Amino acid sequence: MPVWCCRCSLAGHFRNYSDTETEGEIFNSLVQYFGDNLGQKVKAMPLVEETSLLEDSSVTLPVVVIGNGPSGICLSYMLSGYRPYLSSEAIHPNAILHSKLEEGRHLSIVDQDLEYLSEGLEGRSSNPVAVLFDTLLHPDADFGYDYPSVLHWKLEQHHYIPHLVLGKGPPGGAWHNMEGSMLTISFGNWMELPGLKFKDWVSSKRRNLKGDRVMPEEIARYYKHYVKVMGLQKNFRENTYITSVSRLYRDQGDGDGQDRNISTQHLQIEKSKLIKRNWEIRGYQRVADGSHVPFCLFAENVALATGTLDSPAHLEIEGEDLPFVFHSMPEFGAAIGKGKLRGKADPVLIVGSGLTAADAVLCAYNNNIPVIHVFRRRVTDPSLIFKQLPKKLYPEYHKVYHMMCTQSYSVDSTLLSDYTSFPEHHVLSFKSDMKCMLQSISGLKKIFKLSAAVVLIGSHPNLSFLKEQGCYLGHNSSQPITCKTNPVEIDAYTYECVKEANLFALGPLVGDNFVRFLKGGALGVTRCLATRQKKKHLFVERGGGDGIA
Repeated sequence: MPVWCCRCSLAGHFRNYSDTETEGEIFNSLVQYFGDNLGQKVKAMPLVEETSLLEDSSVTLPVVVIGNGPSGICLSYMLSGYRPYLSSEAIHPNAILHSKLEEGRHLSIVDQDLEYLSEGLEGRSSNPVAVLFDTLLHPDADFGYDYPSVLHWKLEQHHYIPHLVLGKGPPGGAWHNMEGSMLTISFGNWMELPGLKFKDWVSSKRRNLKGDRVMPEEIARYYKHYVKVMGLQKNFRENTYITSVSRLYRDQGDGDGQDRNISTQHLQIEKSKLIKRNWEIRGYQRVADGSHVPFCLFAENVALATGTLDSPAHLEIEGEDLPFVFHSMPEFGAAIGKGKLRGKADPVLIVGSGLTAADAVLCAYNNNIPVIHVFRRRVTDPSLIFKQLPKKLYPEYHKVYHMMCTQSYSVDSTLLSDYTSFPEHHVLSFKSDMKCMLQSISGLKKIFKLSAAVVLIGSHPNLSFLKEQGCYLGHNSSQPITCKTNPVEIDAYTYECVKEANLFALGPLVGDNFVRFLKGGALGVTRCLATRQKKKHLFVERGGGDGIA
C-alpha cells in the first residue's frame, strides 16, 4: 500500500503516477496555479516509493478541506472554477442591493467587494457574507417568498484552484448518519447547493416530493449525487481520518527550502528567527480490507468544514457513562428498533430543549413509551427554537412545545401516563439501579426510576487534530468550540481564522448551522484565495519570485 505524500497529493490520487494523462493534467493545473516558472521543478520531481520520507515540501497543495459535508462540497464547487453572476433579467426585491449588483454586472460575485454588497443586509446569520449569499440564492425567503435565485453559474476553468476534500464517509458528511424517520427542519430547496435544484433532482429520480420538507436520507443522496454530476469527484477522498494538522516553520535565513517541525521549547526561544510556512496534514485512510493506510499532505491553506456533530455534549455528572444513558438519536432509535424499551412501565428521560430532543420525544411518544422531559429553561423563554418556527410548517414540533407547556410536573401531582415535562430542572446524577435524581431551580430534589435516558444538549466538533483541541481559535480560547456559544473567530468577509493565518473555517464551526447560510462561507473563502492567487501571479509576472509560496 502506498503512503500519501506531498507529491502524491499533487495528483490527488492514492495510486502511483502510472497514469501519464492524469499526471499531465495535474501538472497543467499546478502550473496554472503557481505560474510557468514552476514547470521544470515539478517535472524534475522523482516518483515517491512506498518507504520514502516526506522531506521535500517545496511544492504543496494550495488547499486541503477537512470535512465533506455541504460546506466542503460547496467550497469545492467554487474552487473548481464555478462562478456566480447576476442573471440578465433578474431583479432583486431589495432595490439597494440590486443597484449595487448592477454596478458590477460584468463581474462574478467572487470578484466583487463582499463588504460593500453585504452592507445593510439583515438575516438569520451573524455572518454578513452568509446573509448576502442567501439573499442572492433565496431572495426574501424569511418573508415566506419562493423567489428564484438572481444568480446564474458559469464554469470558468482558469479559476480552478487545486484542492482535496477529506471526509470520513461519502460526500454529504453527517447527513448520512442522521435519523431517517424525521423530517428536515429546513425546506428542501433551502438544503440545495448551487447549480442543481433539489426539486429537479427529486423529479429525475421519479420520486414525488410530499411537501416542502424532506427526509435526511434524501438530502444525503442529493449531496452525493451533486459531487458526481458537478464533476467534483477527483477532489474528494472518503474514509479519511485526520490525526494531526500542524504548522511547519522555516529559518528565515534557510536557503535550502526545507520545512521542519520544531519543538515548542525551541519555538519559544527562536520564534523571532522563524517564519510560518505550510501546513502538514497527517492521518490515515481506511481501505476495503479494514486496514489503515497512513498519509501525509502539505498545504498552503487549510479549510475546516467539519461541522459540529462529532462529539455529543455531556452533562458531566455522576453515572452518565452507565449503559442505559444515550447521547444521540441513532443510539436511542436503535434501542427502540431492537425492542429494548417496548412494554417498559418506567419512563424514558429525555434531557434538552432543542429540536433533537423534540425528535426524541416524538420518537418515544409514537412508540408508546412514557417520557420525562427535563430542560433548564422556562417554557416562555423567547430563545426556545419552537418560538421561531411557524406552526403550519412545523406541526410536530409545536405539538411537543404544547406538551412542554401544558403537561408540566408539579409537586402535588404524579407523572402523566404519556409525557411529563420538567421545566427549569436539571439532572443531578444517574445510578446503576436505573434511577436518576432531578433538581428544580428552587432546589427541590426528586428521584425517578427509568427505562433509559437520552441526553441531547448539543454537540461539539472534534478538532483533536489541532493544537489545544482548536480551543485557541474560538472567541473564548479557554472554552471548547461550539456553534452557538463559542464559534471559531473569523474575519467576517474572508472566513480566515483571526488567530491563525491561512486557516479558514466555515459552516457550523462559525455559527452557521443551516445549509442555506453555510454556502456564504464558500464564497468568502473562494474570494480570499482567488484574490491572493491574482496577487501571486502579478508578483511572478513582475519577476518577483518563482511563484512558490
